Amino acid sequence: MGNLVSQPETRKTQTGRTVTVFSMATSESFLNANQEKTEHTDFHRIVTWQHLAEICHKYLQKGSRIFIEGKLKNRSYLDKEGKKKFLTEVIAHDMNILTWPEQKEKDDIQKNSQI
Repeated sequence: MGNLVSQPETRKTQTGRTVTVFSMATSESFLNANQEKTEHTDFHRIVTWQHLAEICHKYLQKGSRIFIEGKLKNRSYLDKEGKKKFLTEVIAHDMNILTWPEQKEKDDIQKNSQI
């Protein structure tokens, strides 16, 4: 569960599949060794495919609070200088939107999901 830190980016693959990618921040609070409240934030790259990607593109925006369920995927690639870089992504299987830009959009989705 966290907040989007970037606007979702949607594109089509060469095979015509829809993919939407965005960054999400998750935070946790705890007491440090001095008993002071401390907050730690992690950032995650979220990847969604097909129908879920289209929903994310249409309804999510920077700042949206969401719950994501998925699996971790590690991969590597070569950067412009030819150096190997490693990347961990969350491949989302399910998503719940916890905050909505406008109530009307939420009502539209609920009506469409009942059809």
